[in-house]
Amino acid sequence: MFASLFVLLYVAHLLSDYPLQTDHQAAHKAGAGTCGWRANIAHALTHVAVTSAALAVGTAVLDLNLDLMAVAAGVVWIGVTHSVIDRRWPVARWMTLARQAGFAQHGGAAHVDQTAHLTALAVAALAITGLS
Repeated sequence: MFASLFVLLYVAHLLSDYPLQTDHQAAHKAGAGTCGWRANIAHALTHVAVTSAALAVGTAVLDLNLDLMAVAAGVVWIGVTHSVIDRRWPVARWMTLARQAGFAQHGGAAHVDQTAHLTALAVAALAITGLS
């Protein structure tokens, strides 16, 4: 079940992070103030909605027996972690601690960002699998 869940979560992530993310969200989701938080929360809620839909379709098509509370916890985890990671400071702080200034200067932050998101998805898939 873990592999099926991870694939569903990953596809939902890709849809939410690329074709469904608006230019405004991408430009402002890490910004300060109301505009930044609105963009960030709207983007995170896109992840919550698309992930929920993907899990509902996956459950029906693949006949997965998922615990509703485990799914709810996993979806909340994805929304919250996505929001925090997209504030950008956690990625910047990690790259500083890991002494990756050169990597950061050459576009590495996007890779570290996506790695953090995929790690959160793996944790969600493990948790949903283990609790279902």
